[in-house]
Amino acid sequence: MLAEIITIGDELLIGQVVDTNSAFIAKQLNKIGVSVYQITSIQDDKLHILQALKNAESRVDIIICTGGLGPTKDDITKKTIAEYFEDTLERNDAVLENIETIWKQHVRTTMLQVNRDQALIPSKSKPLMNRLGTAPGMWIEKQDKVFISLPGVPYEMTELVDNEVIPKLKEKFNCPFILHKTMIVYGLGESALADRIASWEDALPSHIKLAYLPNLGKMRLRLSTKGSDEAQLKKDIQDQINKVIPLIREEYAGLEDEDGSVEVVIAKQLTKLGDTLAIAESCTGGAVAERFTVHSGASAFFKGGLVTYSTQSKIKVLQVPESDINTYSVVSAQVAESMARNAKALFQSDYAIATTGNAGPTKGDSDAEVGTVHIAIATNTEVYSQAFNFGNSRIKVINKAVNKALEMLLKEIFKN
Repeated sequence: MLAEIITIGDELLIGQVVDTNSAFIAKQLNKIGVSVYQITSIQDDKLHILQALKNAESRVDIIICTGGLGPTKDDITKKTIAEYFEDTLERNDAVLENIETIWKQHVRTTMLQVNRDQALIPSKSKPLMNRLGTAPGMWIEKQDKVFISLPGVPYEMTELVDNEVIPKLKEKFNCPFILHKTMIVYGLGESALADRIASWEDALPSHIKLAYLPNLGKMRLRLSTKGSDEAQLKKDIQDQINKVIPLIREEYAGLEDEDGSVEVVIAKQLTKLGDTLAIAESCTGGAVAERFTVHSGASAFFKGGLVTYSTQSKIKVLQVPESDINTYSVVSAQVAESMARNAKALFQSDYAIATTGNAGPTKGDSDAEVGTVHIAIATNTEVYSQAFNFGNSRIKVINKAVNKALEMLLKEIFKN
């Protein structure tokens, strides 16, 4: 089964809003064996939308549109979809009742006619009830094709995909099983890694595909396959993982979680061990902590974090000895280790991470070269740090520091 995702909105094309909807939808479709053939972003223009629908219908089985379902005049998707199917808009009583319920519970202003008109949907469509907003989703079938229109608001779209779209697609289509497994590798660049595993890659079975996914400070190797026998596919993938690990044993950091994040692997391991984590950040400005707290369930292991950006905050809040700063500089192993040690004590955690460095473009309170970052780990038995130079691009330095901090913690918690 093939799908195309069409995102509608001028705000996407001018870079005012980042399209996160497509990534989420693609991931959820992939889980049920639907392959995304193309992702298209188009403007709020009737002719453009009509052409995009026509093109998508010619090449895929499932067309999913997001955006353009609001109550204002610039949202024209619903009317355009009705035109595409030579249909008219009709008021749906169930949708109107849902809108009125949401209004009574969450909105204090008077409902306007444009809000009631959100209940107008193409007569040929089935409503997908939006429990979080007033714009319903719509499901339309044309011969063997399925057209789905969803609101562009991410949290509304997410709820509809999980609770309406995916169950209906699974019921309608008999899809193959698609499997991805991603290995995390640190310390090898793309070309060096490819050279190291060349013989293994050449011997991969034809139904298993390999992709190199480089990121700042780490590399991901994704193995993908699809078919009807789920158990056999899982065995085939695991066999290949077992074969390649001896070739990259020193650099191999484990398998990435299904949602594609190292921090979730760390979170699950800490939760499994019953251990906790604290974080003290300077140059990364809270980015390490954000990687954990963006996921639900972080409270099970994450005790808390501090962003002690200035030298004075390190001294006053984290109790870093001023003498260490004067002797070694604020960007040093001694200060990083003191930050980690004191954060661990402050939050009474089992582990702590600390970062301090010069992200640039100026040197700030230290004479250390721009790009220099010290990352420290504190455990129940030791405190240690490593020094790095991540270049002279501020964003690159910060992102590399975050990835390296996660790598160090990952290796630490999987030691035993």
